[in-house]
Amino acid sequence: MSFWPMRRPGAAALTAALSAPLLSVVGTDALAQSAKENNLPPVEVSQPDTATKATPSKPQAKSAPSQAEPQAVAAVDATPPADESAADPKNPYAIVPPGTRSGSLGVPTAAEARADIQRTPGAVEVVPAEEYKDTTPAITLKDALDYVPGVFIQPKWGEDSRLSIRGSGLSRNFHGRGVTLLMDGVIPITTADGSSDFQEINPTAYSYIEVYKGANALQFGANSLGGAINFVTPTGYDSDLFGARVDIGSFGLIKTSVSSGAVSGNTDYFITGTWQEADGFRDHSDGESVRGSANVGFKLTEDLETRFYVNANDIEQKIPGAVRRSVALTSPTTPNPINVALDYERNLETLRLANTTTYRIQPGTTVEFGGFYMDRHLDHPIFRVIDNRHDEYGGFGRLVDDNIYDGYRNRLIAGVAVHNGETRARQFISVAGERGALFSDAEQTSDNTTFYAENSFFIAPPFAIIGGVQYNNVERSQQRISGAAQSGQADYEFWSPKGGFIWEPAKQWQVFGNISRSGEAPTFSEITLAGATTTSLEVQRATTYEIGTRGNYPDFRWDLALYRSNIDNEFQCRTNLGPGGVVVADGTCTQINLDKTIHQGVEVGGAARLFSAVFEPGPKADEIWLHGAYTFNDFRFDNDPRWGDNDLPGAPRHYLRAELLYKHPSGVYAGPNVEWSPEAFFVDSANVVKTTSYALLGAKLGFDNGGAWTAYVEGRNLTDETYIASASIATLANEATSALFEPGTGRAVYGGVQFRW
Repeated sequence: MSFWPMRRPGAAALTAALSAPLLSVVGTDALAQSAKENNLPPVEVSQPDTATKATPSKPQAKSAPSQAEPQAVAAVDATPPADESAADPKNPYAIVPPGTRSGSLGVPTAAEARADIQRTPGAVEVVPAEEYKDTTPAITLKDALDYVPGVFIQPKWGEDSRLSIRGSGLSRNFHGRGVTLLMDGVIPITTADGSSDFQEINPTAYSYIEVYKGANALQFGANSLGGAINFVTPTGYDSDLFGARVDIGSFGLIKTSVSSGAVSGNTDYFITGTWQEADGFRDHSDGESVRGSANVGFKLTEDLETRFYVNANDIEQKIPGAVRRSVALTSPTTPNPINVALDYERNLETLRLANTTTYRIQPGTTVEFGGFYMDRHLDHPIFRVIDNRHDEYGGFGRLVDDNIYDGYRNRLIAGVAVHNGETRARQFISVAGERGALFSDAEQTSDNTTFYAENSFFIAPPFAIIGGVQYNNVERSQQRISGAAQSGQADYEFWSPKGGFIWEPAKQWQVFGNISRSGEAPTFSEITLAGATTTSLEVQRATTYEIGTRGNYPDFRWDLALYRSNIDNEFQCRTNLGPGGVVVADGTCTQINLDKTIHQGVEVGGAARLFSAVFEPGPKADEIWLHGAYTFNDFRFDNDPRWGDNDLPGAPRHYLRAELLYKHPSGVYAGPNVEWSPEAFFVDSANVVKTTSYALLGAKLGFDNGGAWTAYVEGRNLTDETYIASASIATLANEATSALFEPGTGRAVYGGVQFRW
């Protein structure tokens, strides 16, 4: 759900954009009704996929808006946009029917992606870059997704974060697990075994971000509890010919970005690069990174497009480490002394290459296929020096058929996804962060194959029933080469069915619901820590019940979802203990399967225009908007033999993000915001040690009139509150001695200027 449109195409266009109906069902459903009444042939009445016919003859920053078929336009909305800019393909709030393609045949714009994603019978989001990129330094994933309910994300150091969607990956004290991360729908950020690194994410580089919660990510082959996040880069059709920005701020932050995109004939391109360095809020947390992405597309015919991608990253980052609770609250900049003594770092070099090809067989029927290759090197001095070299590859094929059959609309999506990888995993004894003797050497292989299908049948124009199924085959094997490494293999195979519905009683709002199964195989970190018997971990399985509603009116927008997941074999961190029950090392643990657990919650997001014409009356009046996202988490053991119905550690019970923003038609905006976690959460399964509650106040002031120049100044944690942002988990923690806590960032001020042409 879009919360605050910052780029202003004009008051009339903005009003039209905000009143855009949810078109996920109505668009071609109305055509279905027309077909039943007039006996029209299917092809003549169903045009869910449209594309621009004309191709520009010279480079330009954007293409002309597409013209949908006359029948489709009339069926969706006979009223033309209030302003031409409302149909601008670069406007993320434009009114478009599902399946529209105004430029690239294979890559929808943000507005087109929103129309498509709202066909999903569950909680999904599209976050346009305009919602965060022009008003924040856009450093971490938190900057981009903090207003998406159900997503808990807190920075740890540098760009690394603790990410959890609906309680996914809570037992993971390092890296990420439980959420599939992708770029452009095909390029994995997540490695073949299911791990991920957030330092590779560059929010500045994307056109929009798609969030699919839980089994709603079926089309990407994702089937974990957390779902998937897809980061979509611009194409030449929806980018500026030239863009440059500079961000500076507290703790030595300097960030510069440049980009360019254009169309020439049947070819388009987009390229961007970012250099960033920062000293960091905490000692021993400085880092530097260079990131780049590019894609070039070729329209071979009006119905055939192929696109090539390249992504490269070079990241060097110090790690300050988790500390004791008292240190986090009294001396938050102090690092863990072990991290300093052994010079903990996390350094990455990655190169990704990919291709996707889209072929429109006929109106409403599209085939997509593609592949990728990833070369990745992790240099990771911690208690040992980890040297992992990944060689990964894979591909996908997908069929989408959305047409009218016997007077009824039916939409089928089916496909296959493969992600395989080999890792040369070596560990060395750490000598003050340098490589000593070889400790272990192993060859790790991960093979993942997914088949899926989902069908939406519209029994009436406003109502669709949806059924789907996914099959996963996962293989993990490790072959010892030398040292302390162990050999072993684990194979997992599981089916995950899904059923749901979408009901749209009016064009402005929907009701949706689903029942789905999900599954998640362990990563090599879990398998390795489990010891020689690598099959000791079972697949984590969940059955999720979900119902919700989303709506869009000129003065009020909302997104509400309620869910309950009954989980079998949830992965859990069992703290490693030495003689006498003393913890060997905080944050380290053996992964085990719990018996039964429950994850349930409420996710609410929305925006309301509280006032207009406060100081500036007339057709271009000023406005005051309230934007917010609230998440309620209830994650607990379910009659566990040891822990009963204790809370699962690792996530806050309540989390609120809210902003009150004044917008002047000149382009000036200003207002305060708050981040509130009113209740501390437990960090151990025994429910003995907690974090702290906190409330952070912020404010921003900026200028964006839709022209070439934008600027902002943002203050965060203005009261300089000392708090705990995130924490590792343990079986049983000790408040005085357990080093599990990541301090939050103190008072900070950032500012930036951007030029687009």
